[in-house]
Formats: sequence, C-alpha cells, structure tokens
Amino acid sequence: MVMTPAVGEDEQTSMAAGVPGDMDAAAIEREALDHVWIHQATWAEVVEQQGLRVFERAEGARLWDIHGNEYLDGISGLWVVNAGHGRAEIAEAMAEQAKKLAYVSAEAFTTAPAAELAHTLADLMPSDLSRFYFCSGGSEAVETAVKIAKQVQAMRGFPRRYKVIARRGSYHGMTHGAMSLTATREEAYFGPFMYGVSHVPHPNRYRSDFGLEGEEADIMAATYVGQEIQHQGPETVACVIGEPISSSAGVHVPSPKYWQLLREICDTHGVLLIVDEVINGFGRTGKMFATEHFGFVPDIMTIAKGLTSGYAPMGAAVVRPAIFETFKEQGTVSMGHLLTFGGHPVSAAAALKNLQIFKDERLVEQAAEKGIYLKAQLEELRNHPTVGDVRGEGLLCAIELVKSKSKKLNWGERSPFVKRVNQLVTERGLITRTRNFMHFAPPLVTERAQIDRMIAIADEALTIAENEHRSEIED
Repeated sequence: MVMTPAVGEDEQTSMAAGVPGDMDAAAIEREALDHVWIHQATWAEVVEQQGLRVFERAEGARLWDIHGNEYLDGISGLWVVNAGHGRAEIAEAMAEQAKKLAYVSAEAFTTAPAAELAHTLADLMPSDLSRFYFCSGGSEAVETAVKIAKQVQAMRGFPRRYKVIARRGSYHGMTHGAMSLTATREEAYFGPFMYGVSHVPHPNRYRSDFGLEGEEADIMAATYVGQEIQHQGPETVACVIGEPISSSAGVHVPSPKYWQLLREICDTHGVLLIVDEVINGFGRTGKMFATEHFGFVPDIMTIAKGLTSGYAPMGAAVVRPAIFETFKEQGTVSMGHLLTFGGHPVSAAAALKNLQIFKDERLVEQAAEKGIYLKAQLEELRNHPTVGDVRGEGLLCAIELVKSKSKKLNWGERSPFVKRVNQLVTERGLITRTRNFMHFAPPLVTERAQIDRMIAIADEALTIAENEHRSEIED
C-alpha cells in the first residue's frame, strides 16, 4: 500500500474514533461486513478482500481508508467526483441551504435553488435544451426520459409508439425500467423486463459487428438502428437511447457522422432521440457535454453524477422546448411521474457551487488538456501482450484487456487474470474498475504526477499478472 506520511498514528486513531460508538478500525470493518450490502460485489469477492475496504476521508484525487492507507481515485468514485474530493465550499453551501430550507414537496412547488440551478444549466446546455425534470440520480433520469418520450408520443396522437431501442453493451441504470435498457441484465432474476425494448450494436471500431473499420463501422452501426426502426415498425417506436461515448461497453468513441446520421434517422421516422450524459457530462470528455464533440442535438438528455460531483444525489431529464410545448398545448394534462426528492434544495445548492468551481477553475479545459496527456501515457501500455486497445476522450479513457491481440479475445470479466490485475492495482494504491477493460477516469483536478503514478501502477500490475498467466496468453 502507498502510505500517506501526513497522517500520524495519533491522528489515525482520532479519525477512527470519530464514528458513532467510538469503534476502532477493526470494529468498523466487522460492522460493514455484517450490515452493509455492497451493491455490485459478490459475497465471495468481499470475503476475498480479507475484510471490506472502508474509506474515511479524501482530498482532490486521493482517498484514505480507515487504516490511513492512501489511494489514487482512478475512476472518480464511479465517474462522479469531477470537481475532486474534499471541497469544503460545496459542503458549506449545502449546510447553509439546509439551515434555510431543507425540503418542500416537488409535487406542486419548487425552491429558489432549484430555479437558479435550472437557469444556470440552461445557459450551459447544448443548443435549446432548457427544461429540467429534476430527480435523484442517473437511473431515475433515464426512467424519467423514457416516460417523457412515451407520453409525448401518445399526447401527439401516436399511442402505439411505446417501443424503445437501446444498444448492446450499454448501461443506463438498474431500476427496472432503466435495467430493461441496460444490456448487462440479469434476466434470470428480474425478467420479464419492460416490454418493447430491443437492442442494436453499438459503434465499435475495435471489434465491429459488421467486419468494418473506422468511420464505416460507425455508419453501419447507425444504419442498423434505422433498420431496427423499420423492423419494429416506425409507428410503434417512441425513442432511441445511447451514450455519446460508451462507458460499460468499453469507452468507444464514434465519429461525428454516427450521431449526425442517427439524428437524421430519428427525424425521418418521428422517433425521439435520448442521449445519456450521466457519465459523459460535466467536463468528463473535455467538453461540458460529450454531445458537443459530435455536432448534433438530442430531443432529451439525461444528466447526473458530475452535476454535483457526488456531494449530493441529483440528476435530471432535460428536454428541448418542442417537447415541453406538448404539455403547454394540452395544459390540463400533467406528466405521469413524481419523485419525492426531485429538485431537492440542498442538492441544488451543491450543484450550483459545483458549477461555480467548474467556471472559476476552468475544469472543462483542464479535462481536455489532461486528457491528451493521459491518452498519450496510456498508449505506452500497448507494449503489453494483454493490452489490445487504448481508447477514450478527455478524462474518460480505458484500455482493453485481451488474451490474444491477433484474435482480440477477451479474458472474461471474472477470469483469474482480470481478478489478479484488479487486486494488484488496488494493493499498489489505485482504485479503478478492471473487468474486460481497465478504466482511467480520475477527477478533473488530478495532477500530472498522479496520472503518471496511475500508469506506473497499471504497468507494474499488468507485468506481474502476465508473468503469472503467461501460459494462457496466446500471442
């Protein structure tokens, strides 16, 4: 582990004693194992850690666990903490708002912070996206966006337009409706899923479903969406949804032509286009929103995560005036949706302060500059026999792990090799997500020296794991 010299033994004891009940570190870990349900880890994975890793504090791009061990946050929590950890000014803004007004019902009212946030965001959004349905996070934003699309289609006189087209390998959340769109579903446990969802190939230049390369692969992926609309029957399709740059699918960056063609296809068939910017948005790709890289405007956009940099739960479905005009024209019809914490004033205060930090510190520009440096350093990892590809934009990057470069064969997300790489990077002080891809998406405030350390850790971990699994590597 990388130990922080700034934390002495007395301070560590004091920090550990600051929790309810004055529990020591060992007691905290036991309580976590006994009572906290970790969302995605299997029980075997938790036990293999020899005690659940519990974090106590953070600053910038660094995290410390309850033992004082220091880590670099290579994935911003989960593509969330864009402005960096330890922002006292955000915490103070939240406290001040909570003292003034903590909650009013979202059913028929709003608050001053929510109104101010909507105004601020409207100035930042691409083109005329300007009406915000606030919610608590990404999954809710996706649920909201799809329901808006279906209701608007019905209100416009197309009640049979209920189908949704999503992309294979995509991730849009884990509530039931969002999970129906997410391609990494657990059909055996939760099916049947929402009726009317179909999945199409996503743009993938490294391993194209169509045997094509470069922009031709992107164009065919977009064309396939048009074919699926025709196959389902255009009169039955409400919307198409996708991330501008995929995350779970492997951080594939399509050409602008892909999204521009998809926009044309949706317009031709009267289908609404939803863009999921929950991970991509708020500077992550070197633009405020990744949509700006591609020269098109969606009908609906989902946002969350970086909106508050994780300091409070908040998200939104954002629509263009033409979408909301339907509700103005039919003024006695409300949106069939309600979320208790939508537009929460404390979360709105956090978002406002977060966005002020973005402006004052030029975090979007920083992400673009540091992203170029990160991508160049990652390219050096191509000399590893298990690194098949390096991809990304801004501070949203990944390397693809393969057992055969020539055949582009993945190891499998739960293979011993992948598990070993993940163990090694964590032991050396890097927190990231390692599956078929190793993600590199640190906070936008990350320093170059910290990027260098992340690459060095990945380099060392890959070398050790490759030596241990040499017999399984095909070329």
